Amino acid sequence: MNNAIDSILIFLVLTDLILLGSSRLKNAIRFVALQGLALGLLPMLAHSQGVVWHAVLLGAGSALLKGFVFPSLMNRALRETNANREIEPFVGYISSLLIGVGVLALSFWSGARLSLPWEAASLLLVPAGLFTVWTGLFLIVARRKAITQVLGYIAMENGIFTLGMVLVEAMPLLVELGVLLDIFVAVFVMGIIVFHINREFDHIDSDQLAALKEGPP
Repeated sequence: MNNAIDSILIFLVLTDLILLGSSRLKNAIRFVALQGLALGLLPMLAHSQGVVWHAVLLGAGSALLKGFVFPSLMNRALRETNANREIEPFVGYISSLLIGVGVLALSFWSGARLSLPWEAASLLLVPAGLFTVWTGLFLIVARRKAITQVLGYIAMENGIFTLGMVLVEAMPLLVELGVLLDIFVAVFVMGIIVFHINREFDHIDSDQLAALKEGPP
């Protein structure tokens, strides 16, 4: 069981690094979708009492939204905007990877020193979750394209979801599903915003919005 969880968490970290170094938006969408599908298995594997119905429901709902629904919305936005690559990000890709490696080391250092309410299902759970949260935040602030920033938001939630597995025995099902519903609404609204930004300004570079001014009366 622990080997399966460790494999998922290692895959999560590797896809985070790929996201930091990837300029192709279609590939980024694909890897975020793969993260969602892999994380859908965690609730079932992390339960010490074996597979229970609410863990199966949570995992299936998470995999459905993050592995199929969100990528479908993002791919549709990608087709509408005709954007293929993240060009001229605020932080370059090599620099992003180097910073990411440093933060990954810091995540392992912090994870080894955090006091948990009970033993986690894997020693990699907290470091992988912290690193994924940071990766999502970094994509939001270091990339120009609105689609990449939406993907960063989803990746950040993947990290929060991973960290939540530490408390999987105590988290009520309604709270867990409520979080997934909030994420669904947020991503749906973000997809609409991306579409309208592209329709009005013929691009999806969010930094250009800072240059907007109110014209003379």
